[in-house]
Amino acid sequence: MGFRVIKTAIATLMAIFIADALGVPGANSAGLLAILGVDVTRKRSLASITARFFASTLGLLLAFGIFYFLGFHIWVLAIYILVAFPLIARAGFKEGIVTSSVVVFRVFSGGEISWHVLLIQVELLIIGLGSAMVVNFLYMPKTEDKLLETRREVDALFSGIFQEIAASLRDPYRLWDGKEITDAARKIDEGYALAKRAAENQMISPNEAWTAYFIMRKEQLSRIEGMLELISQVYQRIPQGEFVAVLFDRLSVDVNQEEYTGITEQMLTELEEEFKKMEMPSTREEFEMRSAILQLCRELSLYLAVSKKNKAPIPRIAEKRGAKRKQASIK
Repeated sequence: MGFRVIKTAIATLMAIFIADALGVPGANSAGLLAILGVDVTRKRSLASITARFFASTLGLLLAFGIFYFLGFHIWVLAIYILVAFPLIARAGFKEGIVTSSVVVFRVFSGGEISWHVLLIQVELLIIGLGSAMVVNFLYMPKTEDKLLETRREVDALFSGIFQEIAASLRDPYRLWDGKEITDAARKIDEGYALAKRAAENQMISPNEAWTAYFIMRKEQLSRIEGMLELISQVYQRIPQGEFVAVLFDRLSVDVNQEEYTGITEQMLTELEEEFKKMEMPSTREEFEMRSAILQLCRELSLYLAVSKKNKAPIPRIAEKRGAKRKQASIK
């Protein structure tokens, strides 16, 4: 049983009990309106209930006018639908068309139009939709633990992808089904939807950090797919491939860190300087593969730039590593 079903049941009972206690006729209708008002997030609930209330109010006014001039005949309901639905949608309350229809059909069943009837319908709207809003605002399931779990799963999949890339650079004949790529894409979409829902449940100063994280991973996954196309062009084992494989080994560790360490970026900068000192390729095949490796490094640089922009940096780690290298070179 889903949590939304439980909330719906509570809101329905609450609306019926309140309407009955206040002596409002048609208490069951308040329960039906409560069912229509329950939603998955606080912000969506507020928007939905607002649309339903104003759509129903507008629908009632239109229905009263139509019933007054044309009477209570079955064919008059078709006239109401042809007139009211477009007007309600144009007014921006399209989501409330069903709710307004429930209220109007109730008036039609009663066969009477008066200020008293109008007041009763408004009372039922306030009680039913109000009960739904109260239940929605009182409690929404916490998603922080689920978001953390999804993030760890995505990071682990990225780590596995980088390990496979490193292995492929060392052994171009290695076979890999790429399952981690599709799994990561699916998990990112799930996490993004969950993050959006969590943000919609925060009425004041919503935390967009989780949404930004999954957007970052989606962009980086696109970069990884570009990397794989370049790796497919490296069909022989070459020293440059081994050097870049070390970078992906390091990245498979760094990707699990919440902060941006900068270690892989510094290693990449040093490796690019080493590439400049190497002799030119002696064959066309070697030139093509080294060109693909160079483009791969550029794609990796763009990938790291996304991480650096979105993750909190830890400059000390990279600085300490650089200092150690300088000391080693002095010795």
